[in-house]
Amino acid sequence: MRIGILTSGGDCPGINATIRGVCKTAIHHYGMEVVGIHSGFQGLLTKDVELFTDKSLSGLLNLGGTVLGTSREKPFKKGGMTLDGVHKPTLIKQNMKELGLDCLVCIGGNGTQKTAAKFAAFGINVVSVPKTIDNDIWGTDISFGFDSAVSIATDAIDRLHSTASSHKRVMVIEVMGHKAGWIALYSGMAGGGDIILLPEIPYDINNVCETIHQRALRGKSYTIVVVAEGIRTDGVKRPAAYIADEIERMTGIETRETVLGYIQRGGSPTPFDRNLSTRMGGHATELIAEGCFGRMIALTGNEISSVPLEEVAGKLNLVTESHDLVVQGRRMGICFG
Repeated sequence: MRIGILTSGGDCPGINATIRGVCKTAIHHYGMEVVGIHSGFQGLLTKDVELFTDKSLSGLLNLGGTVLGTSREKPFKKGGMTLDGVHKPTLIKQNMKELGLDCLVCIGGNGTQKTAAKFAAFGINVVSVPKTIDNDIWGTDISFGFDSAVSIATDAIDRLHSTASSHKRVMVIEVMGHKAGWIALYSGMAGGGDIILLPEIPYDINNVCETIHQRALRGKSYTIVVVAEGIRTDGVKRPAAYIADEIERMTGIETRETVLGYIQRGGSPTPFDRNLSTRMGGHATELIAEGCFGRMIALTGNEISSVPLEEVAGKLNLVTESHDLVVQGRRMGICFG
C-alpha cells in the first residue's frame, strides 16, 4: 500500500514523533510506502509531497513542531469551492488517485477531525490521530501534546512562586486551552496554585478576592492564581489582565499578570508524549493494514484503540466539576472561583 500523511492546524509537541511512529511501522513492519504531504490539506490541493524513507525519519522523535509544515486550510469550508469554481474535495480525491495514495493519515485537532470525518463520508480512506495541547478532543482520554504543555506551564508556575513570595504579591498566570480548562487544572494543581479558574466552572470575582483576603489573614503573604484563557471576562482585556486588575482594585494588594502564550506549544515533547505519539502512530498504521478506515486513534485508560470519526466531529472533551482533581483540590482548600 501507499499511504499519505499530513499535519493540519496548530503545531504541537509530538507531531514529528507521531509521523515517525506511522512511517517506521509502515515501512519496516508492513512494507508500505509513505508519502509526506506538506502544509496540511493545502499540500493535497497542489500535490506538494515527498516520499519518506527510513533515513528521512531520523531525529524526529524529540523534535518539536512538524517537518511537514501545517496550515489552516479547510477544504469543505464554504461549500468547498475555490474562487475560480473548483471543488476542493473533488480535486483532492483526484490528486490522491494520481499520487497513487490508497489512504490518508490526518494528524490534527478538532478542526482536522471534522474535516477527516467529511473526507471519510466523501469516500476517501482516512485514519486520523488526535493532536492538541488543549486535550479537548472528544473520544480520547489524552491527546499527545497535552503533557508537554502541562510540563511547561507547571515549570512557569513553579518559578512564579519565588518572585510572588519575595514581593508578597498576587501573581496571575494565564495558560492556553481555548474553551477547555485542562491545562489550567493540571498545571495549577501540579504547580501549587491557590486559585484556579476554568471556563467550565463559573467564578465570582468577589469570592476570588475574599479567598486572597482570607489567605492574608492566615499569614499567607502571596497568592498564585492560574487562569485558563477561555474564562469569562469583560470582553476587552485578556483574562490574566482582567483578573489581575480586578484583584488589585478590590483588595489593594499588588498584583501582576503573566501570559504564557505560545511557549506552551513549542519545544521537545515530554517522554510521555513521545511514547503516546509512537503508540498512536503505530496503531494508525495497523488500522490501515487491516483496512479499517474512518476512525480516530484514541487512548482509553492505558489502552490504544480507535473510535468512529463521525462520533468525534463537533464534540469537545471538557473538565467537569466531578473530576477527581477538582474534587481533591476543593478538599485541600483550593478556590475554583
